[in-house]
Amino acid sequence: MPMLAELVDHVIGVDTHKHTNTAAIVSAATAAVIETTTAGTDPDGYQHLLSLAERSGGLRAWAIEGANGYGAGLTRFLVERGELVIELDRPQRAKRRHGAKSDPIDAVRAAREALSREHLSEPRAEGERAALSVRLAARRLAVDSGTDAQRQIHGLVVAAPERLREKLRNKTTSEMLQICARLRVDPRWDITTRETAQVLRCLARRAANLATEAREHERAIVEIIRSWRPDILTNCGVGPIVAATVLCAWSHPGRVRSDAAFAMIAGTAPIPASSGMTVRHRLNRSGDRRLNQAIHTVVVTRMRVDPETKIYVERRRAEGKTDREIKRCLKRYVTRQLFRQLESFTT
Repeated sequence: MPMLAELVDHVIGVDTHKHTNTAAIVSAATAAVIETTTAGTDPDGYQHLLSLAERSGGLRAWAIEGANGYGAGLTRFLVERGELVIELDRPQRAKRRHGAKSDPIDAVRAAREALSREHLSEPRAEGERAALSVRLAARRLAVDSGTDAQRQIHGLVVAAPERLREKLRNKTTSEMLQICARLRVDPRWDITTRETAQVLRCLARRAANLATEAREHERAIVEIIRSWRPDILTNCGVGPIVAATVLCAWSHPGRVRSDAAFAMIAGTAPIPASSGMTVRHRLNRSGDRRLNQAIHTVVVTRMRVDPETKIYVERRRAEGKTDREIKRCLKRYVTRQLFRQLESFTT
């Protein structure tokens, strides 16, 4: 893959924030700073940055930090106009010279970092991927909030007056939620019992509403996947949430250069940690942890229900491998399988 300096004349590094974007135009040949400017995060501000880049002439590329966060609006604006956009991840603080930091410095650093990279990353796609991402985030919040409400109910019941505790003693969480949601407050009760009962009822109904909301998001996720990439759901252990997580990380064909790169994104690529005569690998704790969790779910499910996976597990155990080592091998295999399926799909 050619270096970016061989493809363009200028690189515009952009340091993105909630209300402003700071851009620095850097010469691809010398890495010298030509001009810097700051503009707002609205169409007028985006046009100002583009007009500044056009005045520099020649071929150009944009290196944007947070292309799917604070820089999402600018990235969308540029891609729609045919601009070459490169996504940069969050900078490592230790690499900053003497700890120096300002928006123009960060913008210049973004441009120079893009020039030094051997492999460049495209921003994730809009359309179905973005829709899945929004639905996943909303469902995750609903599930987490519902779990918090359930924990609060359990905590309140521990110290609740006996009148309430006797109704909820030895009940499962589901039964406890149903009972709490139907609690009626007797005005003759003491104030502690009345207030505790009202809070328990409020929390139980909140948990029920959040569970309903989470199911609605999941139904929408299933519809998007079935209209976009229904083939991913045919894999053993891949449900709608796992499929959506994988699709959001992958985004579109060609964005990830190989299954090895996708494994690094997922944190399923073993990291060499050999020395001398010792050959070993270390657990990879980097990458997208939600994607890693999704692939872990696939592996655990296959180990439980898939006959071929069970045979593989028994064979590797006979070779002296531990269950943890076997899971690492399976996670790498599943990552490769999913990536190749995603890349080879044709409508």
